[in-house]
Amino acid sequence: MTVCAIEITMTARFTIAADGSYAARLAGDGEARYPERWTLAGPEPYAVPLPLGQPEEADSELLALADGRVLIHRRVAERHAFALLYPTGGAAAGPRTGELPLGSVEPQDDGVRVSLLPPSPDGRGAFALAASDAGTTVWQVAGGPFGEVARIPGRCTGGVWLDRTGRMLSLDRELGGTTKAVAVDLGRGGEVSPLLQIADGSDDRLLLADPDSGLLLIRSDAPGEPRLGWGVLGSSRPVRFPECLRGEAGVPFAVQPGQALMPETCGVALRLENGGIGLWRAADRHVFRLPAPDGWLGTGLWSRDGRLHLPYATPEVPCGITGLTLPVSPPPAVRLDPPAPAVPRPVPLQQAPLR
Repeated sequence: MTVCAIEITMTARFTIAADGSYAARLAGDGEARYPERWTLAGPEPYAVPLPLGQPEEADSELLALADGRVLIHRRVAERHAFALLYPTGGAAAGPRTGELPLGSVEPQDDGVRVSLLPPSPDGRGAFALAASDAGTTVWQVAGGPFGEVARIPGRCTGGVWLDRTGRMLSLDRELGGTTKAVAVDLGRGGEVSPLLQIADGSDDRLLLADPDSGLLLIRSDAPGEPRLGWGVLGSSRPVRFPECLRGEAGVPFAVQPGQALMPETCGVALRLENGGIGLWRAADRHVFRLPAPDGWLGTGLWSRDGRLHLPYATPEVPCGITGLTLPVSPPPAVRLDPPAPAVPRPVPLQQAPLR
């Protein structure tokens, strides 16, 4: 199983490793919070608490790595400290937590916001974003030497991986009053190139990407209002803004993997504004709206066979996974999406003709 980067991962407080084997969340309530690792690769999920000598702050961030360790980001006075947590000790000694400090980021400006990026697709690396109006720095905090790997002019947010190696990263950069998604090549010192240029004055953000099919999920106000759209990475086809997604305030959090060169057939899961779940794919031109399971943790992952796995935690089931399958949509009565133009347009992706 694989999962793509998602915009709401940190908000949901539940992160899934790049290969779907482990997950992590900040469990507990109030001032009694502690990291918890979920094992997802076996026949049944199970959770292992990773408490330390004192409870964690509610704003601590976690990332699950593919080797079973959990990266934690803490605010310690004016520093942002990073460490790896892992279970240790045998059954006789009881569950214990090991901690390996990695390093810290010390912003020189109070306006700098430091946050973890989604898990690197290679399953080993982890990166953080230190963003301010003066510029943005990408830090490698695990899986390699601790330190800066890129400096980018402008304030950057978001964070979506564009490949399976953890080299190409998309960030939403605010510069000159507009926000545009750009591609950052971490293998070439953070070289920046345009990714989305839908209209001159539009805000074009990348929310999700699937390297297998090239599917991109986008939010842009180029059509006159903020709307969800989709495009294909490296394609001459324009960005589309499906009518069925118009007015949809949902945020995409997972894309079905394994659909090589078939972006229209990829299932997409959205977290809806009312707390429910939306299931959509471009070929169907229809959004299926379903209630979320009790205790849903706000994210999930698709299997290659098209089943969406959703983690949840309730008093009765503290570590649970339930599944959904994308229904078959009836054929549309009319064609709602404008066709692709006859003349190919080069990358950066451009806007399709709008009615």
